[in-house]
Amino acid sequence: MIKVFIGYDNAEVVAASVLAHSINVNASEPVAIAPVMLSQLGRVFDRPRNELQSTEFSFSRFLTPWLAGYEGWAVFMDCDMIMRADIAELWKLRDERYAVQVVKHVHVPKEETKFLGQVQTKYEKKNWSSVMLMNCAKCRALTPEFVNTATGLELHQFKWLAGDDLIGALPGRWNHLVGYDAPDPGAALVHFTIGGPWFDEYRDCEFAAEWFAARDAMLTARGKARK
Repeated sequence: MIKVFIGYDNAEVVAASVLAHSINVNASEPVAIAPVMLSQLGRVFDRPRNELQSTEFSFSRFLTPWLAGYEGWAVFMDCDMIMRADIAELWKLRDERYAVQVVKHVHVPKEETKFLGQVQTKYEKKNWSSVMLMNCAKCRALTPEFVNTATGLELHQFKWLAGDDLIGALPGRWNHLVGYDAPDPGAALVHFTIGGPWFDEYRDCEFAAEWFAARDAMLTARGKARK
């Protein structure tokens, strides 16, 4: 079973649903998808919102290994994405040498704000944590207590690991940054990191037409299920 945890934000509910649908319809193996929702984490995650947070799951994403019982592997991904390939292909890239595997972007955003006027922060390893293939047993440092109290940089720069040698690299197609990376028709997992086509100002961005097609397919499928 491929375990997938999707960051959940009340401002992007539809985006999370479209991502989950796009994962399922492209998958060749069983997938278990769970949202990382603050409303479901109240007993273990009570960290006050930081003014620099751009999403509700900025920090709670690091509870993924705990949610998986520190067993096996799990995938975390932001909700502002769409899957264009079989997630089993990503799953096959698991490498026991590493605690976590990510696309190692060199990403220095030029803009000061992104969707909904959120502050655009700049730091080393920017966007690495937006897609993580996690070897949960090797991520035991990510206890609820630690995730509640660690700084943003400690979490997002993977300072909870003994060293960067425990961070493996994934091919760039598994976290294609729309608006930053060069256009890539072979992108497997598309990330609308500045803002997705569900916002008016980004309706014509790269892969917007595919996102709308995926949304419509999801709604059609749900409509048939109700009949």
